[in-house]
Amino acid sequence: MATESTERIEKVLKAIPKGRVLSYGEVAALAGVPNGARLVVRVLHSRAEKSGLPWHRVLRKDGSIALPPGEGFDLQKALLQGEGVKVSAAGKVELGRYGWKGPA
Repeated sequence: MATESTERIEKVLKAIPKGRVLSYGEVAALAGVPNGARLVVRVLHSRAEKSGLPWHRVLRKDGSIALPPGEGFDLQKALLQGEGVKVSAAGKVELGRYGWKGPA
């Protein structure tokens, strides 16, 4: 059974629109879990597939893909590009352009 924090994190993750991204810390803040970036990582790692979470829309706070090449980097880059997000060869996204500010 998911904790209340996990459920709030999942709700934020599911709300990120196609073509938009958030950092792990921003997801945590919107979910009301201050300093919860690592919890967001754990939720994504353990629940993304079974809960249908858009894991690929979550990046490091500098806009870069956290996964290393050969371990998800290329898939995440391709999924983001498929949604119209420009990703540099190094795996960086311009947060000012593609960052989501959360629900209005």
